[in-house]
Amino acid sequence: MSLPPFYIVPLTHSDWEDARAYAKKLPNEAIAEVRLDLTPDADPEYLVDSLKRRCVVSSRRVSEGGRWPDEDEAGRLESIKKALKGRPQWIDLEWDLEIPDWLEAELTHTRLLRSFHAPPAVFDLEARLQEPPRGDAYKWVGHASRLSDNTHVKSSLAWARDHHIALSAFLTGNKGIVSRCMQAAWGGAFVYAAPDNAAASAPGQLKLGTMTAWRCHKLHPSYGLCGVLGSPVIQSAGPAFHNLRFQRSFKDLIYLPLEAQTPAEAMDAMKSLSLLGASVTMPLKETLSAILNFSAPINTMWRRADGDVWQATSTDAEALEFYIKDFQGGPVLVLGSGGVAKTSMRVIEKRGWPALQCSRRSPAPVADVARFAPAGVIQATSLGMGEDDPMPFPEVLEAALPSLRWAAEWVNSDATAFSAWASGAGLQLLSGAELFEKQAALQSRIFVTECGGL
Repeated sequence: MSLPPFYIVPLTHSDWEDARAYAKKLPNEAIAEVRLDLTPDADPEYLVDSLKRRCVVSSRRVSEGGRWPDEDEAGRLESIKKALKGRPQWIDLEWDLEIPDWLEAELTHTRLLRSFHAPPAVFDLEARLQEPPRGDAYKWVGHASRLSDNTHVKSSLAWARDHHIALSAFLTGNKGIVSRCMQAAWGGAFVYAAPDNAAASAPGQLKLGTMTAWRCHKLHPSYGLCGVLGSPVIQSAGPAFHNLRFQRSFKDLIYLPLEAQTPAEAMDAMKSLSLLGASVTMPLKETLSAILNFSAPINTMWRRADGDVWQATSTDAEALEFYIKDFQGGPVLVLGSGGVAKTSMRVIEKRGWPALQCSRRSPAPVADVARFAPAGVIQATSLGMGEDDPMPFPEVLEAALPSLRWAAEWVNSDATAFSAWASGAGLQLLSGAELFEKQAALQSRIFVTECGGL
């Protein structure tokens, strides 16, 4: 059976020489895709020849997320025909198209990839696999509107693998990242990745360097799934942090961003994806804790195997406790009212320090803050996650400043307005990066020790 390399990388560069230079450096497990719809003015034969045949040639219609006009089907097929003169290793032809005579004659040296891009909410892969068209490999692409949608491709990938069909089936969008990364573990033969130095060609498509660092091409069916549940999580530092530690521990686990806005969606995904470990972030820290009957906001959940009872803790609390034991005691001002703020309040109260909370729902009068004379302030709002976010409660912070000696920032960013203010004021600063590293290290230890996998 003919198989393409595991990663197919669409060359989306604006300059072809940049694209060609990048393609030359691709590892053995990757092959470039020449998207003729992205280079309509170039000579297709030249594009293929400049890559020395090692490429997949496709031309995507507008209705399938590409740029070739749907009404110019004749022109689209003509551009593919011209590319064939360069003798590419693979040609992508839509699932439902008849093989043209001019392509039939070239299939002695060019392999045929049959592809289908499903409309939203259409999951017809199982039916399509019953009578697939002639081809050497197959691609089916849907769209994920919920995390649990990823399971629509899981059983079909396993079936295709068992029947020796080279299939890639995955979902677009950030909620479909699971299907892309678990492709090999679920039985898929290949998957698409974005160039490291150019834009992705589809929503949810990860960089090649990211997927290789996470070793997605080396996953096998016994791998267990962990991840960060919440929204937004696509930029989370968790996957890079935990996957490296799983690899160093020789643990058959992978950790992925799991975009979920509601506790119902998270619970559904935890069950359908057989999740073994999860970092819980906003907006789920309180709501998911309540549904699972945990007494306090949690940020870490785990179980040994699918079907086991979930266990949970707050490594946020442990991290904060670790650092503030060396800070000057006394009253503490806590900004925010969410799960991290509640965790911070519990830690402060556990130490026996007076605490005053200030939030949008319950603002603290400036005069009260000045009288409270806090020694420390903990920034536990979401402000700072966006590049242009302002400083939280500036009047309150100015009122607290004369007595302040230290500050803690929960947002894991080097450039929050709060951090800049605290540093400028000469306060001892506990950064979001420090808190993240500590709580994530505690999480990794739990996942490696307690979750399934070898």
